[in-house]
Formats: sequence, C-alpha cells, structure tokens
Amino acid sequence: MRWDPTLYSLFADHRGRPFLDLVGRINHPAPRVVVDLGCGPGDLTRLLADRWPEAQVLGLDSSPEMVDRANDSPDLPANLRFEVGDVRDWLPASDVDVVTTNAVLQWVPGQAELVQSWARALRPGAWLALQVPGNFGSPAHTLMRELAGSAAWRDKLRGVLRHTDVVSDPSNYLRSLGGEGMSTDVWETTYQHVLTGPDPVLEWLKGTGLRPVLHALSDDDGGAFVEQYAALLRGAYPEEPWGTVFGFRRIFAVGVKKPAN
Repeated sequence: MRWDPTLYSLFADHRGRPFLDLVGRINHPAPRVVVDLGCGPGDLTRLLADRWPEAQVLGLDSSPEMVDRANDSPDLPANLRFEVGDVRDWLPASDVDVVTTNAVLQWVPGQAELVQSWARALRPGAWLALQVPGNFGSPAHTLMRELAGSAAWRDKLRGVLRHTDVVSDPSNYLRSLGGEGMSTDVWETTYQHVLTGPDPVLEWLKGTGLRPVLHALSDDDGGAFVEQYAALLRGAYPEEPWGTVFGFRRIFAVGVKKPAN
C-alpha cells in the first residue's frame, strides 16, 4: 500500500498533538540512541533530535515515499537520519535508550507480541513509548465498515478492513509492558478536533484509515465509494458555523525498563 506524504500531512497540528503528549512523559535525561518506529514524513521525529541533540536519532518507516520526504526536509540536524525498514523486523540494539512509535501499531497484525519483544530486548533504564488510535468504534470507522460490507461493496472489499484485532485495550498494554519488567504509565485521551474546510473528516481519513479501501479499489470504484462515504460522514459529523467537531480517542503507554533483580 502506497502512502501520500502530502495527504498525510494535512491536519499536521492535530495529528502531532498526541505525539507531544506521548514524549512529554519520557524522562530519560541523556539517551545515546533514540529510534522512532513508523516515522512517516519525519516532522515529529525531528522534535526528538531537537530535544536530545547529543543523541543519535533514527526514523524508520516502511514507506519509501515517506522516507524520501523525510530525507528531503531542509536543514536536517546532524544527529538525525531516516531509513526504510519494517517495524516487524526490528529489535532494539544494546545501545538504544528510547523507542517511540506513534499511530503505527494499528497497521501491524500481532502487535501485542511485537511490543512485548521490544520491551523484553530493551536494557535497564531504556524507555518505550507508544500511541495508537482507539477510535475504531467511532462513527467514522463504523460507517466505513458498514459501507464496505454492504451489497454494493462486500465482494470487492471482503477482508480489507480489520475489526476487533486492530489495537489492544489500555489494560493489555499495561500488562504487556509490565510483564516484561517495565514500570508503566498507560492512559487514554479523547481529543475534540475542530476541523475546517469541505468534508474535513473525509480528508483526514483519506490520509490514514481509508487508504486500504482506496488501495483495493479501481479509481472509478474508489471515487464512487468516497462519494457515498462522504454523504454518511456529513450526517455523523455536521458542519457548525465555526467548524466540524471530530472526536478522536487515543491510547498511550510509556514504560521504563526496571533493573533486573
């Protein structure tokens, strides 16, 4: 599945807020190596390089388009680099002190075991911070699934959208990290984003959750699906005189590896 960095970067302020809330809970004073898994276009990874200028910061993403966009950014700090790589194949080396992954794990089947493997491999004193969207029960996603399962689309979209296994409950992240010897802080927040412009919730989802549907359909079918979906979203997220309110629940987990007994 191809990603569009420009489309993804729409609503960058709204998308970036959870990352700032996440890394604000990381209290490592002077990490040597910081890794951002699923870095996207790299704008947020750059904040890690600015926060820890003495650290070597690596942004890793499976999308060549995203990594190209990140590496083309002007005036990259000397301590920051970006590489193409799959988070499913990655394990922390012995010098990694901070690992972040922001809005990535919902794309990875078997992510609970992956998170545990990272936590298990980290050395004492290292930090792991993750954020995942917890809004798959929201109207935006339930309407998408219902439309994809309708008579007009079910044959073309069977198996494209995942359901119950997308992310874990907050308590499961707590157990996953705590079971691997981490002192863990887990919480959830529902952001009330006020979006502007025509069909803003649709435009948001075109950059993320709608990507698998559009990837599976021809251009003509994709256009027809989007038109039907847009009408449903307008009913669920009506435009107010001052914008469109888009409630978005997110789940956070931050852990630091405790010394071995």
